[in-house]
Amino acid sequence: MSERFHFDVDGERLTAFVYQASKPLGATLLLAHGASAGQKDRFIVDYATELAGRGVLVVTFDFPYMEHRRRHPDRDEVLQESLRAAAVAAGQCRPKNRLFIGGKSLGGRVAAEVAAEGGEGVDDVAGVIVLGYPLHPIGKATASRAQHLRDLHVPVLVVQGTRDAFGTPEELRRVVSLLPDGSEVYAVEGGDHSFAVSRRGAHAQEDAEAEIQDEIARWISEIASPRRAAAAARAPAHPRRIATHARTQLRSLRRSARA
Repeated sequence: MSERFHFDVDGERLTAFVYQASKPLGATLLLAHGASAGQKDRFIVDYATELAGRGVLVVTFDFPYMEHRRRHPDRDEVLQESLRAAAVAAGQCRPKNRLFIGGKSLGGRVAAEVAAEGGEGVDDVAGVIVLGYPLHPIGKATASRAQHLRDLHVPVLVVQGTRDAFGTPEELRRVVSLLPDGSEVYAVEGGDHSFAVSRRGAHAQEDAEAEIQDEIARWISEIASPRRAAAAARAPAHPRRIATHARTQLRSLRRSARA
């Protein structure tokens, strides 16, 4: 079961749903949708429902273009501001929970960008979860979008199909291996960009998705543990965080100057 609520972004009202956790792990996941389907898509609803059943409070939402049924995604700046506002709303659902942000493909990329920049709504993010990272356009492996991941100062879990034309698990491991402790790549054997597996039969697909959901819940539980939370609180600011925070402030000043 999910409960609908709304939040505002620059005067625009967006719709969100919260999936309450059973046997709570003390963690909230903001789960953003992909480019072509919104939060009511079977993929998002199934993952939100199953993760809630594994103890994670899950919040989903629609980006403005999806809310208003426009065909093309919003500009990156709009996507990022919307996700920031959604993160604030998600954090208020259960303030004592550790907050994770992530999403499917486009939503995961935007979550990584926002977490890397830090700032309002995401300074206390414990980790990022990306379900099918669009590392590069199909057939253009040299046009990498790896920088969004390299700038992260929190752990990331990337779930990637071995048949994903937008980037393989091995390509992503070369990037993720350089990220903060706890970062992992989980390979979906035979899976494509949406984790549809090449094995035949409905049970094979159900088993693959259950294994993915188990892995996400395990990773969240580990990163959200009191021991890791205490260690993170004691740790000095990560160099990437200092640099990206400075870039964020510079961009804010430039936007203010143009206003």
